[in-house]
Amino acid sequence: MLVAFTGTTNIADAVTRVALPLLTVGITTSPMVVTAVASLMTLPWLLTSLHIGVFVDRMDRRTLMMAAEMARTLSVAAILLAYFFEMVNLPLIYLVALVLGLADVLAGVSGAAILPNAIPKKRWQKVSERITGLEYLANGFLGTPIGGFLTAAGFAIAFGVSGLVYAVGALLLLSLVGKFKVEPTTERKSVHAEIKDGLGFLFGNKLLRTMSLMITVMAACWGAWLALIPVYAVGGPLGLSAEQYGLLLTWLGAGGVVGSLLVGRINKLLGRRWSMFVDIIGSFALVAAPAFLPAEPGSAFLIGAAAFVAGAGGVMWTANSRVITQTFVPAEMMGRYSAAARMIAWGASPIAAFLSGVIAQFAGYRWAFGIFAALCLAIVIPFFRVVTPEAVAAVDQPDEPEDADDKKGTEDKPEEAKA
Repeated sequence: MLVAFTGTTNIADAVTRVALPLLTVGITTSPMVVTAVASLMTLPWLLTSLHIGVFVDRMDRRTLMMAAEMARTLSVAAILLAYFFEMVNLPLIYLVALVLGLADVLAGVSGAAILPNAIPKKRWQKVSERITGLEYLANGFLGTPIGGFLTAAGFAIAFGVSGLVYAVGALLLLSLVGKFKVEPTTERKSVHAEIKDGLGFLFGNKLLRTMSLMITVMAACWGAWLALIPVYAVGGPLGLSAEQYGLLLTWLGAGGVVGSLLVGRINKLLGRRWSMFVDIIGSFALVAAPAFLPAEPGSAFLIGAAAFVAGAGGVMWTANSRVITQTFVPAEMMGRYSAAARMIAWGASPIAAFLSGVIAQFAGYRWAFGIFAALCLAIVIPFFRVVTPEAVAAVDQPDEPEDADDKKGTEDKPEEAKA
């Protein structure tokens, strides 16, 4: 059910992420105004994720995921009604973007925390690859062109379909059987004390800390690209239609699908770190392409090709980093750790989205994309110094006997994290 839920909710996400900025482009083509939509959709990662992580560790994680799905459904219904009655305006678009972003935090942290409890350790790698690949398939390869074509058919159709699919996702979660509330092994502390524990666990581990800081830079590159590309491609130099814009984003999803098929083979052939390194290459290519290619429609193909590499790298990093996290982080800490790591990493997205809009507004698109390309190159050295074969060796250790796992649970994971 987790896999099916991932597919439905990511398709709906893709449609709203195409439709909402394009709805804004219909009101204004100002880069600052349009990129504010993407900023608000990611801002909750910066502002709320730490507190949400505590609640994820205290409450039933499936219930929280259902609450997030219902919030998405209601917010899309609100923009749909406003569109029918010709009452759409920028404040309403911004409010819906913020609610969708908040729901994304709740669902994302809960989903990351629920996985180790839902499946045995021996299946973590395979399930992580499938879920990550499906995210890119549904959110990019299928979802974005669907979003482009639905938006071209009418905003009412696009938002109506996404709202319906969100509702289906909530129903799928009802069929998820199991216990998804982790009982604490120690006495509960205050919310702020538990937030401090999550941050302490993250920053106390060199590998996890460095990975988090590197993904912060790459998330900033992606945040800038995703915020600027609607106005750059549709309202700006590329001059694409909504359908063509959806197809451009399809390259990102297509790369993710290919990456999900290759990640296991590359892990075995070259090692986990080289598989993850593809994401740095892809993130650089993603923002470097529009920075250095001619600002004309003919560049759309090469920009799409760069997005393909970025999509493949994104899957390879995500699938591997999820298994690394599941190996080193105790189940009862998973919500707080995931929230802390994503707050730092994904919290860069709204800042990058805003800054990219400001830079594009006053200095031009080349500078906006080029600055983030330079930042991406800067993380190559720390990657090879910290993400070594020895650092990730514990991930590939043979599973313990199943009955031993049941007895030990996660008792020795804190020691693994200190290694």
